[in-house]
Amino acid sequence: MAHRWGLACAAGLLLAAVGKTDAFYLPGKAPNSFSNGEKVELQVVLLTSTKTQIPFDYYRAPYCRPSKITKEAENLGEVLMGDKISSSPYVLEMAQNAYCSVLCHQQMSDGDMKQLRSLISNDYRVHMQLDNLPVAIVRDDRGQTTTHGFPVGYQEGEDHFLYNHLTFIVKYHEADHFLGKRVVGFEVIPYSIAHRWEETHIEGGGQQEPQSGDAVEGNRRRDRKLGENLETCPERGMAPPIDRQSVEAAGEVIFTYDVEWELDAKTTWSRRWENYLKGNPENEIHYFSIVNSLMITLFLTGVVAMIMLRTLRKDITNYNEMQSVEDAQEESGWKLVHGDVFRPPSFSPMLLSIMCGTGMQVLAMTLSTITFAFLGFLSPANRGGMLTALLVLFVLMGSFAGYWSATMYKFFNGKMWKRCTLATALLFPSMIFAIFAALDIMVWSRGSSSKLPVSLLFLWFFVCAPLVFVGSYFGFRAETYTIPVRVNQIARHVPGQLWYTNPMFAIALGGVLPFGAVCIELFFIMSALWLHQIYYVFGFLYVVFFILIATCAEITMVMCYFQLCNEDYHWWWRAFLSAGSSAGYLFMYSVWYFYSKLDISGFVSTSVYFGYMLVIALTFFLLTGSSGFFACFWFVRKIYSAIKVD
Repeated sequence: MAHRWGLACAAGLLLAAVGKTDAFYLPGKAPNSFSNGEKVELQVVLLTSTKTQIPFDYYRAPYCRPSKITKEAENLGEVLMGDKISSSPYVLEMAQNAYCSVLCHQQMSDGDMKQLRSLISNDYRVHMQLDNLPVAIVRDDRGQTTTHGFPVGYQEGEDHFLYNHLTFIVKYHEADHFLGKRVVGFEVIPYSIAHRWEETHIEGGGQQEPQSGDAVEGNRRRDRKLGENLETCPERGMAPPIDRQSVEAAGEVIFTYDVEWELDAKTTWSRRWENYLKGNPENEIHYFSIVNSLMITLFLTGVVAMIMLRTLRKDITNYNEMQSVEDAQEESGWKLVHGDVFRPPSFSPMLLSIMCGTGMQVLAMTLSTITFAFLGFLSPANRGGMLTALLVLFVLMGSFAGYWSATMYKFFNGKMWKRCTLATALLFPSMIFAIFAALDIMVWSRGSSSKLPVSLLFLWFFVCAPLVFVGSYFGFRAETYTIPVRVNQIARHVPGQLWYTNPMFAIALGGVLPFGAVCIELFFIMSALWLHQIYYVFGFLYVVFFILIATCAEITMVMCYFQLCNEDYHWWWRAFLSAGSSAGYLFMYSVWYFYSKLDISGFVSTSVYFGYMLVIALTFFLLTGSSGFFACFWFVRKIYSAIKVD
């Protein structure tokens, strides 16, 4: 959720790109200009709650409907998030103010009222958009806005009240270099008003029986003209009546709205999202924390690199200066296991190869996505764009998984290459699909608008899997990695290890530093994901990503070096798990976040949270594990190629 670089020059680049040029704001998106009186379509999106994490279609609630509901086409991300952009009965005309317009009046049954009470109790918010700009509530006099959307209603004790009167404040900009006016702000002030008709209106007819579409629209036009016949319409600029619209008992509910258009000469179309992006009150904390984390991590990186270089240089010099047989017999440390260090792993070389290949696929997907986001292609104005990009790029990077899994399996002298290729194409996607399918069934039973699109299966079987096969073909045909020493026919005995060199302890210790490198940024990502905030600090995220990869590489090399010095040559799996164990800390952090920051209740909502966090942890495990593994593989080949072995 804003856009800066950890260092000053890159911060300036990103701010200039996102903040000052229309073309860079969102490539492929052109601004809409409206003339006076031209209709500006207000669209409804969905209902969301941080309490249940289960989105609902807007028209699942008993709100006013147009005579004909039209829906926009959805991308993959919007389908998964449950976004359903639909038309609404609200009428907004450019620069034309409206006062106390009657949207509709309808009889609410006991079931309708019960549904509204449930939505209010679970803190559901209504999401709308105008010219692709989400509605928001003004927080303070400085014009900063909250997370977009407004509550369905509010609760006082055991009583529930519905926000049935909305005052829309639409800001527009006009300039000499373009014709017409452009929407640059969309705010709302919700009220709860127990409307009452004047007697003259009651005699003319209240809520009629269901009629044809034309008749309904005619009634709406008539009601808008008779808005002054509502006794409860407050005078302009005055506070609304004390009587509020309760939803405790069945009865008539009248929905009304105001529209106020304001000229905004300062905010241009390209900068209209700034209020949404700077609305997070913890921005300053975020900046100081991320810079502090960057400095600490860079310092640790320098210290680790200096220790490794000095120690290894001394070891290699000593080993290469050994001239006599007596000196060779007194060898100790990592050189002593040179004949076994490249022995294939004793446990499932195929599984390790598959995980390394899939990890490289995730690494390529992550780097590509962050790069596109950093360049401005994944603006929050493009609803569902981030999730769609993640899915499509993961599918397109299937060849990376096939190539690297085949390369490593060939290095391990594996023979069942067809099984390895097929498992690479199916194992990780099957696990993710199973989790998503289980969660989809749960939320579908609750009437949620989110669903698992069938097109994902098409992308998996007809795009991703063939790319894995192609990458595997080239991987098995590629030249096998050369090793600088010969592998002994008989495996060497591994001496007893001290407690601090125990594999479980070493693996758990190895994940601390990579997790520490991302824990601050993780807080803001989690807030965006579960508290419905907007994440747009891709400059920071770009820096943190490279810090993470460097940290995984260095901590794995250090742990491997200590392991080899203790004459334990079983380093393959430990190299992957040392960095990958940071995913365990990430999942434990999600448990802490759930109990300390969220107010989620219910089995389905809790399952949704931990199901998605499990998917994120598994993906993070493959990303960090493969990064550490290949760095360690390079490191081991490098140090053993630098010594003389008879």
